[in-house]
Amino acid sequence: MNKDILKKGFKNLYTAKAMAELYEENFKLVSKYVHATSRGHEAIQTALGMQLLPQDYAFPYYRDDAMLLAFGMTPYDLMLQVLAKKEDPFSGGRTYYSHPSLKDADKPKIPHQSSATGMQAIPATGTAMGMQYLEKQGLQNSNVIQSDSEESKLNPITVCSLGDASVTEGEIAEAFQMAALKQMPILYLVQDNGWDISANEAETRAQNAFEYAKGFHGLEAISIDGANFIESYEALEKIIKTIREERRPFLVHAKVPLLNHHTSGVRMEWYRDDLEEAKSRDPYPVLKQQLLDNGFTENEIQTIEAEVKTLVQDDFQRALKAEDPTPEDLFTHDFAPTPITEEKGERSPEGAEKVVMVDCALFAVEELMREHKECLLYGQDVGGRLGGVFREAATLAQKFGDDRVFNTPIQEAFIVGSTVGMSAVGLKPIVEVQFADYIWPGLNQLFTEVSRSCYLSNGKWPVSMILRVPIGAYGSGGPYHSSSVESVVTNIRGIKIAYPSNGADLKGLMKAAYHDPNPVVIFEHKGLYWSKVPGTQGATSIEPAEDYVLPFGKAWVLQEIWKQDDVETCTIVTYGMGVHWAYNASGELGMRDQIEIIDLRTLFPLDEETIMKSVRKTGKCLVVTEEPSNNSFARALAGKIQEECFKYLDAPVMTIGSENMPAIPLNSTLEQTMIPSTEKVKVKIEELLDY
Repeated sequence: MNKDILKKGFKNLYTAKAMAELYEENFKLVSKYVHATSRGHEAIQTALGMQLLPQDYAFPYYRDDAMLLAFGMTPYDLMLQVLAKKEDPFSGGRTYYSHPSLKDADKPKIPHQSSATGMQAIPATGTAMGMQYLEKQGLQNSNVIQSDSEESKLNPITVCSLGDASVTEGEIAEAFQMAALKQMPILYLVQDNGWDISANEAETRAQNAFEYAKGFHGLEAISIDGANFIESYEALEKIIKTIREERRPFLVHAKVPLLNHHTSGVRMEWYRDDLEEAKSRDPYPVLKQQLLDNGFTENEIQTIEAEVKTLVQDDFQRALKAEDPTPEDLFTHDFAPTPITEEKGERSPEGAEKVVMVDCALFAVEELMREHKECLLYGQDVGGRLGGVFREAATLAQKFGDDRVFNTPIQEAFIVGSTVGMSAVGLKPIVEVQFADYIWPGLNQLFTEVSRSCYLSNGKWPVSMILRVPIGAYGSGGPYHSSSVESVVTNIRGIKIAYPSNGADLKGLMKAAYHDPNPVVIFEHKGLYWSKVPGTQGATSIEPAEDYVLPFGKAWVLQEIWKQDDVETCTIVTYGMGVHWAYNASGELGMRDQIEIIDLRTLFPLDEETIMKSVRKTGKCLVVTEEPSNNSFARALAGKIQEECFKYLDAPVMTIGSENMPAIPLNSTLEQTMIPSTEKVKVKIEELLDY
């Protein structure tokens, strides 16, 4: 092997080893924050890290500090994270050691990922899918600086690093399935040390990752000795070259020993019964002997080791003195700034036709896709044969092609989580969960990967995506097609949430969401799509012009009244279908002059100023929701209003929602008994005004 490669590999391996030993020697100092090291895994990590290029994307896991060093990070960089310092280059002290996110021009790109126990496989596979899309569309990755060097002309690859225990996660199967199905340019590196935490492979795995991969046709796999640097480097060299040229997925199963603790908080001596056997497979003496076999002298090796030890010790002392974050640092980078802050464009163009709500969304997406080649749409049944079960994507595949509008398998986790990777290569995915009831398998990705990316990467990697969610009860949809889920989703910080009541708002919010660099969930009520539910004609709209945008966080006072002292007045705060119940109820009661109605439009950000101003004026408030009201977004909002407006109130803030039962029944009588209606809202209004 080339002596320069051997020397560089040994220096990197020894640096990682020296850092692990230093952390152990200074356990009381560094164990304040939990960390894991690569000890035993250094050879395979080094062999991979040395071969990746700036245009490549990597998803390391929490034991991959040797890989990060091989990318070009310094011991000081990594120590800033182990000590949770302000200048930690990955997260600014927000997340654990070896939880990287990196956007340096001269290194592989590392989007944010969670604690990497398998969840990173879907975002990583989404990145490879994004690379494939860019190549098919002839687009450049806006996050990679193009140069004239020969290396920069090589096709990029994605690498997903996994511990062997994580391969039992269900989300891994979704990632492998898509990579094999679509033949994506991705390498899954599985580092197999035989342990979960205290559970070993015999207890928890029916087969290893190499054997498991055989079940995915089109995913080629090999198994190697990951503790042997030369074997690892040469095997990876061939595979990386193949992926760059042939654009297809591979899995490398690398057997390695775990020579350190699971983490600093879970000590190996508490439960390990294989420590002596593991030490016999230490990659350090193997690589040291390989240097000797290739003409290096003991003195040369000792010189490398001495230099590394000095560097590691000096960097540690510098890192100890580095500045800690300030309390003010907590409040930065929860969102990236959006350019859409004002309502602009023509909402009701002269001569335009009234269209149903579903078509307003369809036309918005069509206009976006026509203007932006980086925009694509995918989900279950949105492709050309059906165009969505609500026809919400009708004709789009025919107009823009099957590469831009396509069906996915039934795997909501992949639909949601792949947007992390798509966004990371500069694309703007619009994805759909077919019914709100189906969102649950996707919540792990929405919470752990999508919502936290901007914050935990210290602003480097906001996820720019739109998740469309048809929601609500309509036409005896039954228990699996009728649910409202906004209370769960509004408890996920780091995403924006729209819930429009009419087509014009939906189109304007869709446009705003597209130009927003942050993740957006849009709830679209199925019962408003075609205004077939009696009393919902107000959901149809004159279609806004193509340039119309509606910013998030701006409520609509759709029925405004003046302050009155001679009659009882109230404010109704609502959204979605509730807007129509409230409007119809106020009309049937003949109280349009006594009831102010606020359509929230967006649940986050929430227009608190408009809400509180109205309630202070009217003195009474009713919050209307379709969800069961116990422990709901609506009940929390009512509490907030009560807190802010207490001295202005003449009655407690009331709420009305569905009955607090586990599911919406199929039978139409039971369904109508379950959910609110205009009649039920009328009764609640009278109760409030009579208080």
